[in-house]
Amino acid sequence: MKIVMVGSGYVGLVSGACLADFGHDVTCIDKLEGKIEALKRGEIPIFEPGLADLVKTNAAAGRLSFTTDLSGPVSRADAVFIAVGTPSRRGDGFADLSYVYAAAREIAQALDGYTVIVTKSTVPVGTGDEVERIVRELRPEADFAVVSNPEFLREGAAIEDFKRPDRIVIGTEDLRAQGVMGDVYRPLYLNSAPILNTSRRTAELTKYAANAFLATKITFINEMADLCEQVGANVQDVARGMGLDNRIGSKFLHAGPGYGGSCFPKDTLALIKTAQDYGTPTRIVETVAAVNDQRKRAMGRKVVAACGGSVRDKTIAVLGLTFKPGTDDMRDAPSLSIVTALQDAGARIRAFDPEGMEQAKALLPPEVIYCADAYECVAGADAAVIVTEWNIFRALDLDRVRSLMNAAVLVDLRNVYRAEQVRAKGFTYVDIGRGVLEPAAKGVGQAA
Repeated sequence: MKIVMVGSGYVGLVSGACLADFGHDVTCIDKLEGKIEALKRGEIPIFEPGLADLVKTNAAAGRLSFTTDLSGPVSRADAVFIAVGTPSRRGDGFADLSYVYAAAREIAQALDGYTVIVTKSTVPVGTGDEVERIVRELRPEADFAVVSNPEFLREGAAIEDFKRPDRIVIGTEDLRAQGVMGDVYRPLYLNSAPILNTSRRTAELTKYAANAFLATKITFINEMADLCEQVGANVQDVARGMGLDNRIGSKFLHAGPGYGGSCFPKDTLALIKTAQDYGTPTRIVETVAAVNDQRKRAMGRKVVAACGGSVRDKTIAVLGLTFKPGTDDMRDAPSLSIVTALQDAGARIRAFDPEGMEQAKALLPPEVIYCADAYECVAGADAAVIVTEWNIFRALDLDRVRSLMNAAVLVDLRNVYRAEQVRAKGFTYVDIGRGVLEPAAKGVGQAA
């Protein structure tokens, strides 16, 4: 099949490369000429494990190409995917659909023969209706269908998620379009990936509902972690006990500093706005979004408490900046709020992340000092904070870390270490939801 992917960002590039790997003829399009030229040279603008090799292999085989020209590829396409950004709109948090609608207008002008237009971008309910209206208004004679096919890709595991999905949601009541989409995903039949055929609006809402529910699970276990600290319980055991119930499941029950990334923050806000517009407010989701925002800065206060109640003129080493490991994505990362809160309290910040520092430089204040590795980062620090659970932070030489630090304080916001292991090395150790915060007077600010 001939497939066009309009938008060569995270979703478009991963989806396009995977579809080419299935054997389809895929053209990825982007307006940024510099990005397209870089992709032609094999330079990948994002960090995603396995993506560079996948792009290189399929480009070399002639199944994957890149261009800024939309008209030619669209005129020959069986299916055209819209995979442009839908960031939160300033002011009200609703999804900014200007890129989606602009793509629809350009696609309309290039249509030639029956074509399925697929919204891969995460879009609010009713967006497909508007895309269809735009195309129909510009090309009333065109033979086309508009389908919603939301993506469910986890950053850091996107290729695996695309090739072995939990489900494929196809939103259309057009039988011809269902047939085309069936051909697009036919290679996945061997993996027995369930295909859910729904109405277009149902498919659009399904993506938001799924992300809001996962965000709710994260926020719930974070609140349980706070309670565990006060009553002397262990949130990891609580989560394990909950997760063994098949009705709940173990995923997304890991306590931490709050969720971030490109999806959960903006998708919860967009769902809230949509529900308000339709007069059916989603109060649970509203609370989840508010609690998560508050939690990020609360983690900064947790670090301050671990340092005896003040970090003024102290140096704090921040280990991990991206919102999760396996990606260079800094969008709405907890580290942004934590670093800001610590700087507001008078701290000096040193930071290290294996993939996200270049992106962080555009988002964090210029006073932040970036380091070459974890050990350079902790050198001379009065406290170290694990914000992102990269594997390289899981087996630090704690004796070396302690010898380099000005004060042996470790705040573990991802529960990477066992408390008894770290404390045995002479650290004041603070974690998430595994008992009450130790009194600051116990050696805080002193190198043991």
